[in-house]
Amino acid sequence: MALLNFRRAETPRVAGAANPQVEAFLDGYSIEVMPRTAEKVADFRDLLPANTRVYIAHIEGTPIEDMVATAARLRAEGMEPMPHFPARIIKDRATLADWVARYQGEAGVRQALMLGGGVAKPHGAYDNSMQLLETGLFDGFDRLHVAGHPEGNRDIDPQGGDRTVMEALRWKAEFARQSGIPMAIVTQFAFEAKPLIAWADRLAAEGIDLPVHIGVAGPAKLQTLIKFAIACGVGPSLKVLQKRAKDVTKLLLPFEPTELVTDLAAHKAAHPAFNIERVHFFPLGGIKTNATWAIDHGGAAARPANQS
Repeated sequence: MALLNFRRAETPRVAGAANPQVEAFLDGYSIEVMPRTAEKVADFRDLLPANTRVYIAHIEGTPIEDMVATAARLRAEGMEPMPHFPARIIKDRATLADWVARYQGEAGVRQALMLGGGVAKPHGAYDNSMQLLETGLFDGFDRLHVAGHPEGNRDIDPQGGDRTVMEALRWKAEFARQSGIPMAIVTQFAFEAKPLIAWADRLAAEGIDLPVHIGVAGPAKLQTLIKFAIACGVGPSLKVLQKRAKDVTKLLLPFEPTELVTDLAAHKAAHPAFNIERVHFFPLGGIKTNATWAIDHGGAAARPANQS
């Protein structure tokens, strides 16, 4: 696959070097940034294919001005910005309406990720993403995504299990059907394919027909991944990292998602109707490192942003 959308100075990968199943699975991948990490990138066109969907994580305390400026920059550099709207840090409807107006007016934002947000106590009127969807303020958006947690979410189901999470996802799937707005589930990252496949199959069995964009942690130091995994509540698949940490010969080597992505890609190739349709990268070891890994494994072309 030719690197037609890039201005990279590095030598392009050898044609045919990528696993074709992985190459197909990485087609249209997305990636996540924060305003402070985006500042370290001179030009996103040097790293990512044109039209790549770039989520902008809204961490508590980040000024909306910084978020909108990052979205506008991504748009100017040929990317498709998708900012987070964390319900629990939004004070009221007026604040939400202001954010939506700024994103649309100043950055041409047409897509958004709706999520509860990782704070214990809501700052105002909203506690969950369903309340944001019900406001009607997103009815003119081209695409809306919602969060998924393959290994559970203690914020939503404090006693464990996933009853509340599944009920919420059923509600969101119905909202997508009734509103006609294209939607997908983008998940927290995990490190093992088998439970991810089982979770995705269970969604289908429950009648939750939203496509899944699976979260994958990009290449990073093992210690970095373990720290983020614990902080983000990654569940049983954390044992993959813990097992590797016991091997002194591998402790200082970067951990790459090659095995996970290869296993998921093989399953997708064998089951074309499988509901995991895209890969979403969390670049925990840096955006450039993650983008380079994706290119080296065949992820050299982004799907047009109006597609899933």
